[in-house]
Amino acid sequence: PPHVWRINLDTPEEAQQNLSFGAADRWWEQTDLTKLILASNKLQSLSEDVQLLPALTVLDVHDNQLTSLPSALGQLENLQKLDVSHNKLQSLPEELLQLPQLRSLLLQHNELSHLPEGLGQLLSLEELDVSNNHLTDIPTSVALLVNLVRLNLACNQLKDLPSDLSAMRSLRQLDCTKNYLETVPSKLATMASLEQLYLRKNKLRSLPEFPSCKLLKELHAGENQIEILNAENLKHLNSLSVLELRDNKIKSVPEEISLLQKLERLDLANNDISRLPYTLGNLPQLKFLALEGNPLRTIRRDLLEKGTQELLKYLRSKIQDDGPGPSEEPPVTAMTLPSQARVNMHAITSLKLLEYSEKQAAEIPEEMFDAVGTNPVATVNFSKNQLREVPPRIVELKDSVCDVNLGFNKISSISLELCRLHKLTHLDFRNNVLTSLPKEMEALTRLQIINLAFNRFKVFPSVLYHLPALETILLSNNQVGSIDPVQLKGMDRLGTLDLQNNDLLHVPPELGNCENLRTLLLEGNPFRTPRAAILAKGTAAVLEYLRSRIPT
Repeated sequence: PPHVWRINLDTPEEAQQNLSFGAADRWWEQTDLTKLILASNKLQSLSEDVQLLPALTVLDVHDNQLTSLPSALGQLENLQKLDVSHNKLQSLPEELLQLPQLRSLLLQHNELSHLPEGLGQLLSLEELDVSNNHLTDIPTSVALLVNLVRLNLACNQLKDLPSDLSAMRSLRQLDCTKNYLETVPSKLATMASLEQLYLRKNKLRSLPEFPSCKLLKELHAGENQIEILNAENLKHLNSLSVLELRDNKIKSVPEEISLLQKLERLDLANNDISRLPYTLGNLPQLKFLALEGNPLRTIRRDLLEKGTQELLKYLRSKIQDDGPGPSEEPPVTAMTLPSQARVNMHAITSLKLLEYSEKQAAEIPEEMFDAVGTNPVATVNFSKNQLREVPPRIVELKDSVCDVNLGFNKISSISLELCRLHKLTHLDFRNNVLTSLPKEMEALTRLQIINLAFNRFKVFPSVLYHLPALETILLSNNQVGSIDPVQLKGMDRLGTLDLQNNDLLHVPPELGNCENLRTLLLEGNPFRTPRAAILAKGTAAVLEYLRSRIPT
């Protein structure tokens, strides 16, 4: 409305009437407007009359339909924060570069294909967000922004970064997620203030070396094409607490990783790592270690599922056994059995293991079950076959079996026979075609860990809410659309909940009340909040943020 622009100039209507004014209504003493918030409307343009509000320090017009900005913005010399994100801007007026006090410029989610060359003139700028635009390059003058603390370039079409960025001596957070970067300029490694660097979803083949980044706390480089992790990439990163390298092609981890004494989270999931340096077990702060989806030869699958602390304990025990370096033969596991006969009696009698995996079989041969006889079998591994149903004779093992792996098959439903395995503690059904779980699973009162990743669940299986012993639910890579935080809060022992890569459009704030959760993984869902920056801070921060959003 036009009178908004004139709010400093026009006398209010009541002044026309002959009234006696109380102290609160002395309109002639009012100060000039300093904040104007017009967010989430349908404005297609802003009037040049914005110049009639010279005292503005904050102008927020995010989430409108603006295709351009008025050049009069350049006259708002007190402006400190300008938020024009979530509009349809294709360019910025040159006059914008005349704002001497501007500290925060938010331009994310527009249609910008370039930034003005003179962007470096905004010398007071501390925060610049140009994510989710169509940028193919960054003007070199950006390097002059020596007070910039946060720079977000995510989700553009950048093929490289200007090496002059290294001059930004105050920069603490740099986000280059989801671009087309094939390399990172080596000079970037001299940025002494950098604390968080996001390089996820690019085309990097290697990590840069970071000789000067003594303060770097978080390095996120997942979903690239990194094949080699060199000692040189790591050894200077004394402050690093989060190293995220999942979904790359890394084949080995150097012994020097044990130099990262402050490391708390190490994510190496879905790489090509076949063996780990046992010295990893000596990292004193490590709380989260993800290794799933690697062809590890020396570590048994059931050990991977027992969680980080058990795994580190195992690695430490190997250092003592092992002397100087990990040169031992891999232990006998479900993958390397001493006899290649169809039925491995040694495995059944000594290891209490019934194993028929990686055979691409449509059914389990009867002689496997016949061979068990009266032997108590604790572990069943029928993974990596072509099974379309749970083998019915599995029920014969109900008095002893506690760990069943039917991952990587084509099973579409869980049978009632399985629901009678009342001693079950571990159940692995990853990479099948399940869409639901039967109510009868309530009988599995000892079940601690269930892996349902890479199936076809569209809803969170409600029977899980009624399994009192559950400690770990792995449900990533499904199509789950919602969760019930009230029922989850009732699950006293639940410590790990992995819902990555699902269809959650909304994270209920009440989930923050589930204070037993030690690991909550929500990345890769289409919700808007919490933002990625909060997710990156880890579970405790996410839960605290959610609690703060609960309506009072």
